[in-house]
Amino acid sequence: MRDKKGSFPTRHYGLTGGIASGKSTVRRMFERLGAVVIDADVLARRVVEPGQPALSEIAAAFPGVIDSTGALDRKKLGAIVFADPQARLKLNAITHPRISELAQALKADAEAQGAPVVIYEAPLLFENKLHLQNEGTVLVAVSGQVQHERLQKRDGLTPADALARIASQMPLEEKRKIARWVIDNGGSLEDTEAQVAKVWREMLATPA
Repeated sequence: MRDKKGSFPTRHYGLTGGIASGKSTVRRMFERLGAVVIDADVLARRVVEPGQPALSEIAAAFPGVIDSTGALDRKKLGAIVFADPQARLKLNAITHPRISELAQALKADAEAQGAPVVIYEAPLLFENKLHLQNEGTVLVAVSGQVQHERLQKRDGLTPADALARIASQMPLEEKRKIARWVIDNGGSLEDTEAQVAKVWREMLATPA
């Protein structure tokens, strides 16, 4: 259905997956098809840049996580919050409202530009109930073994640290129950691309 201006309304979807599942690969595929993708991780980095109010609050809440240049030492902070659920909640309370404000501004801009689809990519989309703001969510999934191996290799983590980070997120099987679409990213790029193309067609065909 067209809106009052005669154009089709922008559709809003979510994109998530377990850590090291390959969300970024899938995101780029959707972007090539014409989606505007808002990456929560990028926004999270923006709100903690030097000079931002959130960085001062983090420095006060987590002593020792600011490096000699005045920037956030993300590795030190990560080691703290992934090992302590209460610390993670404290960090989220500082950053999430600011990330949400940025995301809403970017969504409004995409709508004004006539984007057919806006996808909000976030690792904790379900955990933070952000999927409720969208018309459907794409879950990128791989096996637990593949996820564990990719995470160790990508971030240089020990097996125990990798398991702790995986355990900090909602179990994949629980996410499968909530997701509208599940993309298996454990095979070839061609297979993943075919799945993304199918989901894209369904996104555009979904009645407004």
